[in-house]
Amino acid sequence: MKDDKNTAVITVLGQDRVGIIAGVANLLAEYDINIINISQTIMDDLFTMIMLVELRDIKIEESDLSERLKSIGDELGVKITIQHTGLFNAMHRI
Repeated sequence: MKDDKNTAVITVLGQDRVGIIAGVANLLAEYDINIINISQTIMDDLFTMIMLVELRDIKIEESDLSERLKSIGDELGVKITIQHTGLFNAMHRI
């Protein structure tokens, strides 16, 4: 896996609708955040997505990015969270 301090995990959860992936991907592209990997599933009408992103060339403060993701999530009707990969791995270790 890429360097933990330069990567983050973004999770998206909510009711399925048109434009969720595009909305999140466009926001990330706006700030030069590369999507390394993406997985999305729809269970009934529940949309779930996990993205691994690279923060090396980020053009926004990370705290501002978190707020922008929350804002776009509100617009899209989904909950979006971001965590550095190291923190995510530590929280989900068995």
